[in-house]
Amino acid sequence: MTEGSSGLVDFKQFNNKHTLCRPNPALIRGLGLAFHSHCLGCFLFTLNPSLSPSWTYSGCCRTPSPQVSLSAPQPCPQNIAASASDTSLDAASGYLRTLATELANEEADQNVRMAAGLALKNSFSAREYVRLREVQARWIQQIDQDVKTSVKSLALKALSSNDSRAGAQAAQFIASIAAMELPRNQWPELMPQLVQNVGQGSDQQKQASLATIGYICEMQDSDLQTSLVAYSNTILTAVVQGARKEEANNEVRNAAMTALGDSLDFVRSNMENEGERNYIMQVVCEATQASDTRIVQGAYGCLNRIMALYYDKMFFYMEKALFGLTIQGMKHDEEDVAKLAVEFWCTVCEEEISIEDDNAQAAVEGGQERPFYNFARIATQEVVPVLLELLTKQDEDATDDEYNTQRAAYQCLQLYAQAVGNNVVAPVLAFIEANIRSENWRLRDAAVSAFGAIMEGPDEKMLDNIVKQGLPLLISMMNDSNVQVKDSCAFALGRVSECVPASIDPKAHLEPLVGSLFNGLASNPKMAASCCWALMNLAERFSGDLGAQENSMTPHFDTSVTVLLRATERNDADSQVRTAAYEVLNSFVTSAAIASIPSVASLSNVILQRLEGTVPLRSQVVSVEDKLTLDEMQTSLCTVVMSIVHRLDTEIKPEADRIMHILLQVLNTLNSKSTVADSVFAAIGALANALGEDFDKYMQSFGPYLFKALSNKDEPSLCSMAIGLVSDISGALGPKIQPYCNEFMNHLLENLRSTALSNQFKPAILQCFGDIAQAIGPAFEAYLAVVAQVLDQAASINIDVSHSFEMLDYIVSLREGIMDAWAGAIIAMKGSKHEALQPYAESIFKLLNTVSSDQNRSEALLRSSMGVLGDLAEMFPNGELAQFFNQPWVAGLIKDAKSNPEFSIGTKQVARWAREQVKRAVEISHGVVLPHALTETFFKVLDRFPEQDNFKWLDRRHMIEFPPLHIPPVTPNPPSTSHPPGDIQVAD
Repeated sequence: MTEGSSGLVDFKQFNNKHTLCRPNPALIRGLGLAFHSHCLGCFLFTLNPSLSPSWTYSGCCRTPSPQVSLSAPQPCPQNIAASASDTSLDAASGYLRTLATELANEEADQNVRMAAGLALKNSFSAREYVRLREVQARWIQQIDQDVKTSVKSLALKALSSNDSRAGAQAAQFIASIAAMELPRNQWPELMPQLVQNVGQGSDQQKQASLATIGYICEMQDSDLQTSLVAYSNTILTAVVQGARKEEANNEVRNAAMTALGDSLDFVRSNMENEGERNYIMQVVCEATQASDTRIVQGAYGCLNRIMALYYDKMFFYMEKALFGLTIQGMKHDEEDVAKLAVEFWCTVCEEEISIEDDNAQAAVEGGQERPFYNFARIATQEVVPVLLELLTKQDEDATDDEYNTQRAAYQCLQLYAQAVGNNVVAPVLAFIEANIRSENWRLRDAAVSAFGAIMEGPDEKMLDNIVKQGLPLLISMMNDSNVQVKDSCAFALGRVSECVPASIDPKAHLEPLVGSLFNGLASNPKMAASCCWALMNLAERFSGDLGAQENSMTPHFDTSVTVLLRATERNDADSQVRTAAYEVLNSFVTSAAIASIPSVASLSNVILQRLEGTVPLRSQVVSVEDKLTLDEMQTSLCTVVMSIVHRLDTEIKPEADRIMHILLQVLNTLNSKSTVADSVFAAIGALANALGEDFDKYMQSFGPYLFKALSNKDEPSLCSMAIGLVSDISGALGPKIQPYCNEFMNHLLENLRSTALSNQFKPAILQCFGDIAQAIGPAFEAYLAVVAQVLDQAASINIDVSHSFEMLDYIVSLREGIMDAWAGAIIAMKGSKHEALQPYAESIFKLLNTVSSDQNRSEALLRSSMGVLGDLAEMFPNGELAQFFNQPWVAGLIKDAKSNPEFSIGTKQVARWAREQVKRAVEISHGVVLPHALTETFFKVLDRFPEQDNFKWLDRRHMIEFPPLHIPPVTPNPPSTSHPPGDIQVAD
């Protein structure tokens, strides 16, 4: 039971009557209740029989339904969260009012109030963004205003509850409503009411009201965040009042500090005011001296956020207070406080690294530089010694993913080295020299860790000398008596091989270095991750030129493979060790020189034998642990198979039949939820690329698995892999893919329609259309009308400055997918079918015009755009599209791609080629070949257009809805009677 729970609830009275309700122990444990589960209707009705059944909803076992039978039971919601989320606001208004009444009812059972609050909150929750908007729209548009007023009033009343859990549930529910109403200028009295509660309410009401403000401020809703700016004064009034040192109740003060941290994004106007900023900083700084460590943690968390958001305002406060406070905080006895104080300096370093990069770019472009105060460099001699001291606070029992003070200090030292460069070297070297040979293992470990931490940042010349002197000692310390020291040493060697590989002498260092890492891998499972990471770095950094006969790792290749195979087949091998060893094997295979190809071919036989041996094990595993172990092993083996196929390329043909046979056997034993299928598909994709048209003979057997994966929307990872595999197979088979295109196109179009798949799938699907088009050439005409409609709809999606970085990136990716699809279609229609494409020229140029005016376009998008422009000009050489090519923005777009100094040579070459093709199209449109000088002038028109420097990036957390693509059922040819209506049918 959870803290404060008030006894058990007996559900025996209705166990027989409600036979369709299924037990849900997970929910019971989550709520701290001790009864079997039920649907939400039964739950509340049993605890309070006076509730009217009018609010029950479809699926509740109290709702009469003639279809309900024991042989085909109707689904009953498994838990409160799921039931509220699934039904959303389909329930009657009385349902919401009843739940709110129970939440606010001080006489009600504590567990009932908790359940009611949870159900209310989750009534407005959804994982999918589109679904969330639908839920919110129902509240705004369909629920009666009187009901809404009543529900909100009851929720506010619950904030005053003596039961803190009920108040916390009410706070989250109120935040959910605020996310819907505040952006629409509704519920204007909410924020003033919360401020009044904080100023005049009971301690319980203050705490719950401050928590409400915090929940509202932390919600990831762009419209809400925009609307909160107008409430910045109100928000600050409440949170600063609660956070002051004069507040006697620590629960209230802690809630206020949390809310202040959540609200800092929206109070920029207040932070611009010196008087208000001083007061805010005073309150936060005083909170770092509180007796309650929760308040101290909250204060340091606020300082971290303030430094990240308002670095340019921090010079005065760093000088007067923050420097001393954070040094003091790093030495705090409470680990959580010390970590947050360390993270403050992480934030300082990250900001200053970013500012230096921005200012370097501004210097090149003639832009305005940001204020840069060199906080980290000035504080080096005081902060770095504290960080080095904290490196000695190791926790021997910490798990790999546990974040403690020592690991925070290591991360901070890494950032410090990147921020201040050479300035960090002297104090760190002094620490290393004093402790590297200490009898205390903690000091030795800290010295080794410090060595690895500074491998990025200082000048390479300075590091080169340090590494050459220190590498022999580090290699020898791989035999240290303490496992922790050896693990840190392996990680430091990984840092050296990653950051300064040029300082490693292949002749002098590689043999003992590789040997020591393999010995470490074999000696203790705790060292597996560090040793394997270092070995992978060595394999990648010393792989030499692509196609080289030999490289620096060639002399060690056979021995390394033998040791790795031995490590993976040990009976006592930890699963972590086995997986890590297979990852190293992948790196060695991928980086193998030509001289090692025979060894790679021999390795394929060993790996295939092992993979084949796992097939019968699938029917023998019983426990979950054994199943996970088998999944890991098959995934690792399939990944090695993929690497071998990639490296051998066409030389894999003699083994192709065996590989496909084994991979299909593995697929046949997997269920639809298995993660192993992803790796199998990746290996098959590699094989298709290696075999080319010869892969056709496997399609009859493999096709059903691929079609099933394309339609498996419950496993997005597998579906995504299948989409990519269609592209690979299309490129491999070329025209031979045509018999399967009907099925491919129908699945891909269905996935575009689906709301179960996220937007991130759509660019890959659109790109897949282009790959199919290139593969089947003129035969793609049958699909052209459908695909053109899809591309036109996708291209109509626009953004504005209120959207997040993630959505901006998504829109760019979407346009890349659209452009790749058009590129494929254009190539497919070249020649005898070019007239079929001409009706869509206007849509293509509309997209190109959008790209030309978008300052957030990527190099890949511009390169694809150049390809499309050039292909269109080449496809219509007689001036048919001259009206489009003559538009001034075309010349500007080409100039942007051709003259950008950051773009690759390949992109610039494609732009030059496109320019020549477009010049010819422009000349022919005039009926004569124009003088060279005149056509050159045409391509200098970009200077007429002003730069768009006022584009503003907004917060990364903002999200927008991508409207679903409306794709009508289309049949390019009349469907045959053997296929369902709406499927695409094309004659082979």
